[in-house]
Amino acid sequence: MKSAFITLIIIAITATFCRAQQTRQTDDALLLEYYQSQRYAEALTYLKSTYAEPVADSKELSRLAYSANMARLLPEAEGYYQRIYDKDSSNVSVLFNLANINQRRGNNPKAEVYFKKLVALDTLNFNGHNRLGQINKIKGEFKIAAYYFEKANKVNPADADVATDLSDVYIALNEPLKADKVLNVAIEADPENITLQQALLRLNYIESKWKQTVKTGEQLLLLGDSTTSTLSKLGIGYFYAKNYNCGIAMLQAIPETDQSELSAYYIAACYKLLKDPKKAITYFKKAIKLSTSQGTATYFNEVADSYETLGLFTKAKENYQKGLLYEEKPLTYYYLAAMHDTKLKDKKTALKYYKKYIAADTDEKEKKYKDYSTARVAELNKKTVLTIH
Repeated sequence: MKSAFITLIIIAITATFCRAQQTRQTDDALLLEYYQSQRYAEALTYLKSTYAEPVADSKELSRLAYSANMARLLPEAEGYYQRIYDKDSSNVSVLFNLANINQRRGNNPKAEVYFKKLVALDTLNFNGHNRLGQINKIKGEFKIAAYYFEKANKVNPADADVATDLSDVYIALNEPLKADKVLNVAIEADPENITLQQALLRLNYIESKWKQTVKTGEQLLLLGDSTTSTLSKLGIGYFYAKNYNCGIAMLQAIPETDQSELSAYYIAACYKLLKDPKKAITYFKKAIKLSTSQGTATYFNEVADSYETLGLFTKAKENYQKGLLYEEKPLTYYYLAAMHDTKLKDKKTALKYYKKYIAADTDEKEKKYKDYSTARVAELNKKTVLTIH
């Protein structure tokens, strides 16, 4: 009798276990459909309904983690991966995912810990070494970054991103020969890779290798790269290679919104060496204008106004005129005219500045100043005529 009772208990437990196992059976076809249509959040919801907590099975946790990760529910994904890691700290895939999730969430210090554990277990792990290089490059730890990028580069010397990052780090460490070697190996494997060619252009430009700068820049143009950075470096390369017409053409091809003090200066220098002083002056002036803050003229006007308030009219005049050197703001002429007219009683000079203001291009906001200036010019001209008679 006792034996029969025990048998019944065993049968009941077995049946319960089988039912529990049955509830955890997933519809793989449905899950595949969710994944193929990128409905990862729905896949996660489905798995949660199938895998009732507490979930201890690594395969189940892995499915939950993957779905949460792909659904960009990163805190949940990290939680599931952490539970797998707690069961098996040597799982390389889990380590990578934990590191990757933390990096995506902006937690580079935590990501670095996991990536270090990863490469300690898998010394030839390309992605782990690459990511550690990137993290240390961002921190400015260039020697450490070089160490990790070198490891990744050794695994895959043709990878353009690693070769580019490693060359940049070598440049920062003042090791141009190493940078050149790394880039040339990668370029040999992929000669039309624009990223690699741009890195080589940067290196040649920094090293003042002007013939190589021109050669690489021209190669980039043939590949369809006409970015401001490439045009600028190539244009300056042409200048130092004494090809001034090409230098002007390249630098003038830079969109007006991207023109800088540097591009304007080298265009001017090219024109000067081509014995065209008028155009040289135009671009030297443009370089001066681009080199200064757009607010410089306003700052001088404010200083001048303060001096005027203090009754220091000579200093006020000097600062108004300095402002005009940086930008011919019409209102500066008005301020000078008004100061000479009302405070210095210098009608002749006031008349000159009123006329300059009237002739300047102004918007509707300055209508009252324009009307007043016009009236004052008429009145001052009238007084001048009366004085002559």
